[in-house]
Amino acid sequence: MRIGIVSDTHNHLRNVGRIVELFNAAGVSRVVHTGDITQAKTLHALSPLTCPVVGVYGNNDLERTSLEEAAEQLSFQLVDPPLRLCWAEREIVVVHDPRDLAELELGSGTLALHGHTHRTTEEWQQGGVLAFNPGECAGMLEGRNTIGIVDLAQLGVELIQF
Repeated sequence: MRIGIVSDTHNHLRNVGRIVELFNAAGVSRVVHTGDITQAKTLHALSPLTCPVVGVYGNNDLERTSLEEAAEQLSFQLVDPPLRLCWAEREIVVVHDPRDLAELELGSGTLALHGHTHRTTEEWQQGGVLAFNPGECAGMLEGRNTIGIVDLAQLGVELIQF
């Protein structure tokens, strides 16, 4: 199973439209948003995705009522972190702030997804945990924005720049 990972969209709707195109073209099974959606209009811009969307709220997701209403309307699953998932026999933990990972018990082979820093991170941590942040996707510099695709079977990460 291949899943799309996006973080810190911060209402950059033109980039969100491109992200939808890229994930749909890649045929990902699900998309995980690691927080800082910011406003409901971003969730509506994600609605053309051809797969389910799950994720967590970030520190800039202050318009919670409208975000929660849009998520419910669009059948997106958004929760306060941490979000724990099990897909394709792989444990996945989603937080916004990477510092929150230190407080969690994570087993070997866990995929730990986060955002917040706007910097791409792909690192194997002690205990066999892969921590991944797809990085900046709301920037103004074309060709410097990134999203990620993770192959859950092999824990292989593909970074897509746009």
